[in-house]
Amino acid sequence: MTRDERIFAGLTRRNLLKAGAALAATPTLMTLDQARAQGVAPKRGGILTSLLTPEPPVAMIGVNAQGPTLVVASKMFQALITYTPTLGFKPVLAKSWEISDDKRVYKFNLREGVKFHDGTPMTSEDVVFSAMKFMRALSVRSRLVFEPIEKAETPDEHTVIFTLKEPLAAFMMGIGGTALPIVPKHLNDVADYRNNPNNAKPIGTGPFKFVEWRRGSFIRLARHEEYWKPGQPYLDEIVYRFVPDSQSRALALQSGQALLAGGTDIEPFDLPRFQQQPGINVTTKGWEYYGPISWIELNKRIKPLDDVRVRRAMSMALDRDFIVQKLWFGSGKPATGPLCETTPFYDPNVKMPAFDVAAANKLLDDAGYKPDSRGLRFTLRHLPLPYGEVWTRLSEYFRASMQKIGIGIVMDAIDAGGIAARWANWDFETSVTYVFQLGDASIGLEQHFTSENIKHVAFTNVGGYKNDRIDEIFAKTRTMTDPVERQKLLSEFQRIAVEDMPYLFLTQMAFPTYYSSKVSNPVTTAMGIAGDFDDVFFA
Repeated sequence: MTRDERIFAGLTRRNLLKAGAALAATPTLMTLDQARAQGVAPKRGGILTSLLTPEPPVAMIGVNAQGPTLVVASKMFQALITYTPTLGFKPVLAKSWEISDDKRVYKFNLREGVKFHDGTPMTSEDVVFSAMKFMRALSVRSRLVFEPIEKAETPDEHTVIFTLKEPLAAFMMGIGGTALPIVPKHLNDVADYRNNPNNAKPIGTGPFKFVEWRRGSFIRLARHEEYWKPGQPYLDEIVYRFVPDSQSRALALQSGQALLAGGTDIEPFDLPRFQQQPGINVTTKGWEYYGPISWIELNKRIKPLDDVRVRRAMSMALDRDFIVQKLWFGSGKPATGPLCETTPFYDPNVKMPAFDVAAANKLLDDAGYKPDSRGLRFTLRHLPLPYGEVWTRLSEYFRASMQKIGIGIVMDAIDAGGIAARWANWDFETSVTYVFQLGDASIGLEQHFTSENIKHVAFTNVGGYKNDRIDEIFAKTRTMTDPVERQKLLSEFQRIAVEDMPYLFLTQMAFPTYYSSKVSNPVTTAMGIAGDFDDVFFA
């Protein structure tokens, strides 16, 4: 039996059940604080086995921006900076930076001695290629950040100077974390970035390098021995294991055969018991940068979804407290508008119409959408998010809520790859999804609200929303550096979004991260488990 087979042969339902029962009888493990109090220092060694759901389509950052891709790729690729839990800036590949008084010139001083996994030194040419060509071509969000750059200069191998045509308020929020991975120019400067054969074996500067990917089973990463931080990373390997069944995933975590889980790996109904289980820590920290917010996507080209009265009635029929408490088991908060509380310029004074089924029915009656003899006003099709049971339950709750106001909902079965294609082709009526705010509305939300982002690209304004005032607000706030004036306009945006309801805002999400108390430092920045893990170790 090979080492891989020995590692994963035990992940059967029967063995997991046995292991779970055995764990219940074991003594309580030390907490991290207890370990540190006893003088436990970071040490090298060990394989971290983590769950990952669903299996990502690729592990090449930039080519794909879905959550599972970011979790894996963030161990192999790094940016110039990352973000603290309060969204401050923390140096990574840039050791320092200078910003001109007029907020147009950004000079980054790169670390020396940084090497890609193939041994090639990282230079300023790689940084400029990554920003001005690679990410600019692949990412709509990156385009918002890098298109305003007038020139990118490389006075030497370790200095990069970006000069903007005009100030960009969110520039620093658009170049850190997973937003600007530095990729090697010599491997990626090709005609077709998406179909580059090198994407099958990603090479970055991160603390872990790609080893192998067995589709449907696991991805293995190993320590980058020439990593730029002496003595780090501490772990020998990280193995991301794909376990399709949610019960088996929970058992793997319970039994200790998986030491880390996050995102949608564990169903929310398992949250209360894992919060009480000795040897497992649970935290909802680490989502401050992403600021995920869930909403019902509406194709506003489809009648009657082009009618704001219909959209408002649909919103009023949804009980967001029920969604948070009964579906997410208290993880997260009800949405109050398009921004999360952790996102700068969130306005707590903006409120959505209250949950009121009777008022929603009256609004539809007054709008002329009378129910027929069966109590049915009209029927819409719906794409559930195929990310696990809770998302299926959320769509079922949406269907039940719409039935109470005379709207029929027909579910379409879809897989993870198919739903992105349906969004990109505008081939949907309603759907459910969540989006990341990325520390600033101009980066995380503009692409979903402005008419210039009505594109055949998933995670843009695929619902066809158009509001001239919102277009104007985002055009101004992009370059506005006065925070007071920016707050005024972004508050107006939030009020319009709540009034116009282009999306049915649901929850401010807080995905719990579950990890063995033997694992130290899995969440230390605003990037959470999409951090680089160079300081993770076994206590």
